[in-house]
Amino acid sequence: MSFLRSWSQQEQHAAQGLASIYVVRMMGLFMILPVFAVYAQGLPDATPLLTGLALGMYGLTNSLFSIPYGMLSDRFGRKRLIAIGLLVFALGSVVAAMSESIYGIILGRALQGAGAVASVLMALAADLSREENRLKMMSFIGISIGFAFAISMVLGPIVTRYVGMSGLFWFIALLAILALVILYTRVPDPALSFFHRDAQVNPTEVNKVLRDPQLLRLDFGVFTLHMVLMAVFVALPRMLETTGFLVDHHWQLYLPVFLLSVPLMVPFIILAENRRRMKQVFIGAIVGLAAALLALLIFGHTVWHVALALVIFFTAFNLLEASLPSLIAKMSPADRKGTAMGMFSTSQFMGAFAGGAMGGFSFQHWGATGVYWMCLLVIVVWLLLASTMKNPRYVSTYLLNIGKIDPADSAAMVARLVQVQGVAEATVEADEGIAYLKVDLHALDEGKLLQYSINEQIMKTPD
Repeated sequence: MSFLRSWSQQEQHAAQGLASIYVVRMMGLFMILPVFAVYAQGLPDATPLLTGLALGMYGLTNSLFSIPYGMLSDRFGRKRLIAIGLLVFALGSVVAAMSESIYGIILGRALQGAGAVASVLMALAADLSREENRLKMMSFIGISIGFAFAISMVLGPIVTRYVGMSGLFWFIALLAILALVILYTRVPDPALSFFHRDAQVNPTEVNKVLRDPQLLRLDFGVFTLHMVLMAVFVALPRMLETTGFLVDHHWQLYLPVFLLSVPLMVPFIILAENRRRMKQVFIGAIVGLAAALLALLIFGHTVWHVALALVIFFTAFNLLEASLPSLIAKMSPADRKGTAMGMFSTSQFMGAFAGGAMGGFSFQHWGATGVYWMCLLVIVVWLLLASTMKNPRYVSTYLLNIGKIDPADSAAMVARLVQVQGVAEATVEADEGIAYLKVDLHALDEGKLLQYSINEQIMKTPD
């Protein structure tokens, strides 16, 4: 992590602390994914539909509460709202741990999702980073989330083997308390908190974002991706059990799958970004996701065939999980990125809920085969929509602190900024003192651009 050395000490502590909180919280949401469908069979009143609802319920409440949390944090403070969210998450974990029926676990998962602090964590990251380093900080946090998912898939079966499902939820509650400790011991207090267009939802811009057909394609994409993930894990753990591979040992499958799938996606990311083949790689990954499901349908009767299908599945999944936010950033106007990402995140969590519900319904009526066919049908729709997507511009969002200027001078500042090599688009918010830019990072003359930055001017001012 050598790039952290160019950051201030506050930015380093903020990145590490906030990434740790993300990791801990995401582990709490996903550790039950590889084991719950099997253990739920022993719960009173449990059906495949209710099992799916328990898996996906956090997505419904998370999508409902995420934006309000972010808006309230502007008024009542970031850390206070994060602490409240983590306590609600811990409460949900305790409710699930103490429950003796599927309904209690559904309630607990709903409470877990209601601790929807992701938007507040991003706002706090924006408070604690200089505009020029914000993209790097968000990327650092995003990478940590991917690792959290992989760790969860391996750790969930191991913990459950020794402490059972109830113990797993108690362990998740402890993780929430650990996140709370990290919040108050490792994350700095911001000197000032205010609204950030690149990291938060602007209610006045929601309608414009929802009318953008390119952004809606990506919203549907992340909805489908997480719907498929959740539906697959309604069926997959039970299917593995039928091969004689007991759930306590499923981590032995997931560990090599992730060790293979993560490096396998790297060449495709290089091809997409450096060789500028983003759309082709993106569509290829959707096809790969469909191919993995077909493999599970046709060859899913042995562990080795399932393992091969899962390597394909998670290579495609990880690639799409990395590509979709990148495409949102490329296709959204620079000053609406926060709103676009908010709608994108809402779609993601709604997809998780839909996947649990639809996966449970399909499994209850048609078994694992029905789940995979349902997922394939939705993926085909996604593939048709993605094939009509415009080729993305190879630009990134870049923020520049130019200091507050007279609104009458905004047009002149925009004209100067777009003359800088590598700057494709500029919007100046005079009252905020921020220029929201779209830049080609490979061509950008960053030295010349930073001449307009107040941060850079301050650094160059002699003592």
